[in-house]
Amino acid sequence: MQNYKLGEYIRQRRLDLGLTQEQVCAGICESVTLSRFENGKQTPSRNRINAILQRLGLPDDRYYALVTPEELEIEALKKEIVSCNALKCVEEGFDKISRLEKIAKPDDQITQQFILRSKVLLGGLDKRYSNDERIQMLLQAIRMTIPDFQLDKIEDFLFTLDEMKLVNQIGNAYSLSGDNEKAADIFYRLLQYIRKHLPETVTSNRMLPLVLYNFARSLDLSQKYEEGAKVARYGKEACIKYGHYQVLHSCLEIEAECDFFLGKKEESVERYREAFYICKVMGYEDDLQIIRTEAEKYLNILF
Repeated sequence: MQNYKLGEYIRQRRLDLGLTQEQVCAGICESVTLSRFENGKQTPSRNRINAILQRLGLPDDRYYALVTPEELEIEALKKEIVSCNALKCVEEGFDKISRLEKIAKPDDQITQQFILRSKVLLGGLDKRYSNDERIQMLLQAIRMTIPDFQLDKIEDFLFTLDEMKLVNQIGNAYSLSGDNEKAADIFYRLLQYIRKHLPETVTSNRMLPLVLYNFARSLDLSQKYEEGAKVARYGKEACIKYGHYQVLHSCLEIEAECDFFLGKKEESVERYREAFYICKVMGYEDDLQIIRTEAEKYLNILF
């Protein structure tokens, strides 16, 4: 396997995409820092390198770099906070956020953005923030690295993985507030960005099924059942293609509900059945109950 200097690799990718240094590093680091990195004269912190790679649509796990003890501690705390969110350990998660706040530098916008995004995620579990507060906090977070960010111009920016997650969260926040038309527009624009800028990359593979599911869900809630079923099928196919199955059952459930309202009862039964058994195997008890309730309500089926 041939090895490349990372700075040279980034420079070539940037030139291939027709991007300036200012476009790539905006909100991440100064353009002079990126210039020095490309020329092998300076190495930014690991999280800044990862952010630059992600904006260029490149994988961020295929290079070697020395990291400081402080960087290792920050990365460890980030992983623990993500785990607390997944396990719904709210108080423990906020305790770890407090620890991260104490060691993160004020000018480390990437970590500060992660902190604010994580507060919204964890706070959503115990309802400590209103829908409007969540939206404003998420907009504040994304504008830490993209100061000019606007929801009606999503396609015009370059995003890191965390920035894409923030846009996805903003869409979900609008959906929770009842504005599913707005949510659908956000997911549509984010989907267009992913398809245009990140075809077949590792970052795209992680985000595509999730965004397709959320887009389908917002269409379903907007009673746009034909379009919702179509997007849910795309989501199902993306889960299978890329081997990311976390939202496979959810895509099937959305497709089943949309098919029911479209009068396709046989298809709806089959999709509910598939979603049910995936949830059963995976142990998703909450989602199992949702599927049981819908299948009985719509189709008089008992699982």
